Amino acid sequence: MEILPGVGVAMVKVGEAREVVEGRLGAPEPSGARDRALYLGDQWLVVSYTSDGLVEIVEIPLAGSGAADVFLDGVRFTHRFMGELVADLAAKGYRYEPDDIGYRFEVGFALFSMGSRSAKDLDPSAPEDDPRIVCEGISIAPYDYFVDPSEEDVEAYTREMEAAMDADDSWMPESLRNLIRDTEQQLAEKPDSTS
Repeated sequence: MEILPGVGVAMVKVGEAREVVEGRLGAPEPSGARDRALYLGDQWLVVSYTSDGLVEIVEIPLAGSGAADVFLDGVRFTHRFMGELVADLAAKGYRYEPDDIGYRFEVGFALFSMGSRSAKDLDPSAPEDDPRIVCEGISIAPYDYFVDPSEEDVEAYTREMEAAMDADDSWMPESLRNLIRDTEQQLAEKPDSTS
């Protein structure tokens, strides 16, 4: 399977409607999650959907020993140590930067390891304390998806969410709405002690 940086894979592309994806791949495995779907096949795919039902990101877990090989530009991703894989991609000219669980590449994908596999999984002769990290998966989306938001972006998002919550409190349990209303009423009725 070849990845398409910033786009996905041939069978699932960022921006496609869930109905289109399921038309190609069939129904996902039952999970109860509305925004994430697991599709099993030669290579597992984890697809996250936006609230509008469009593909937001495509992830390929590389943990299974029977998984089909995954490639980009002749570089095999499957069953690889992270350092060797990153070096091979860098040699092909793919620019990257480290992040908290792996590396993100400017063309629109990230490699990750959650630390659930050890070097012995790929190299049975490796000592128990072998520090080599196993690449456990690939996330594919436009590069901006992987970039940490700036402080200004976080503040703007917080203001936007607060305004939305002020405009519509239906997300809040009724008991909390009542408590807030009662508290605001008590504060309004309390005489001003500063005058």
